[in-house]
Amino acid sequence: MLLWLAAITLGLVVLVWSADRFVAGAAATSRHLGLPPLVIGMLVLGFGTSAPELAVSALAAGQGNPGLALGNAYGSNIANIGLILGLVALISPLAVHSRVLRRELPILGAITLLALWQLRDGVVGHGDAWLLLGLLAVFIGYSLWQGRQADSLGDETEELLAETPMALPRALGWTLVGLVLLVASSRLLVWGAVAIAESLGVSDLVIGLTVVAVGTSLPELAASLSALRRREHDLVLGNVVGSNLFNTLGVVGLAGAIAPIDAGGEVMMRDWPVMAVMTLLMAIFAIGWRGRDGRINRFEGGALLAIYVAYLGYLAWLLGTA
Repeated sequence: MLLWLAAITLGLVVLVWSADRFVAGAAATSRHLGLPPLVIGMLVLGFGTSAPELAVSALAAGQGNPGLALGNAYGSNIANIGLILGLVALISPLAVHSRVLRRELPILGAITLLALWQLRDGVVGHGDAWLLLGLLAVFIGYSLWQGRQADSLGDETEELLAETPMALPRALGWTLVGLVLLVASSRLLVWGAVAIAESLGVSDLVIGLTVVAVGTSLPELAASLSALRRREHDLVLGNVVGSNLFNTLGVVGLAGAIAPIDAGGEVMMRDWPVMAVMTLLMAIFAIGWRGRDGRINRFEGGALLAIYVAYLGYLAWLLGTA
C-alpha cells in the first residue's frame, strides 16, 4: 500500500509541474504562431490545463480501466466548479465581463445534457465517443471564428502573455518536455490508483472521482489562483469553463474511442446530477441578468464549495465502507 501511495503522490507532483510547463510552452508557442489572445485564452489555456485528465484517462482506457477514465473526467468537472471556482470566489468575488464566456456557458450546459443521454444505456460506446470528438472539433472551429472579436478574456490573456515572454525555441522545448513528463507521470498515477482500488475492493470509478480527479485538477487550481492575484477574473472562469468543455468532449471522447466505457447506474443517479446542478449554478451566477455583468460572490462561492465538500464526503464514506 505504501508503494502505491508513493506512486500516486510522485505521479501527481510531476503531473502538476509538467502540466504547468506544457501549458506555458504551448501558450507561448501559440503566440509566436500568431493565434489571437482570445483563442489562446479559450483553447490553449482552458484546454491545456486539462492535459493531465486527457493523459490519465487515455492511459486508463488503454489499460482496461475505462471507469477510472470516466470518473477522472466527471470528477474533475465537479472539482473545477466546486473546489476551484468555489474556493477562488470565497477568497475574492469574481466579476465576469466576458461576453464570450457568457455564450459558452449554455454550450457547456447543452453538452452536460448530452452526457446524460449517452449514459442512458450504461455505456459510452465508440459511436458516442466519436460524436463527442466531432463536437469538440466544431467547438474549436467556433472558437477560432470568435477569436477575431474584442473581448475582456482576450485582453487578460494578452496581459498574461506579456508578463511571461518566452522565446520560440524555449517554448517548444517546454511544450515537449511537459508532454513527455505528463505521459510518464500519468502511467505512474494510473498504476498506483488501480492497485489501491483493487486492494480496497472499490471500483476504479470511485478512485477516479476522488483522488485522481482532485489531483488532475490541481493545474486548474494553480492557474486560477495565479489569475486571481492579478485580478484577471475572466481568466479564472474561462479556465474552468474551457477545462470542463474539454473534459466532457475530449477526455471522455478519446477514452471512449479507445475502449467502450461501462458506466454503471450510479453515474447517472449520483455523479451526473451533481455535475449538472453545479454547472447550472455556475451559469446562473456568472451570466448576469438585465444587462448587468455576472458576479460570483462569496456566498455563492461558499455554496459551490459546500456542495463539493458534501459530495466528496459521501464518496469518502463509500471508500470507508468498502
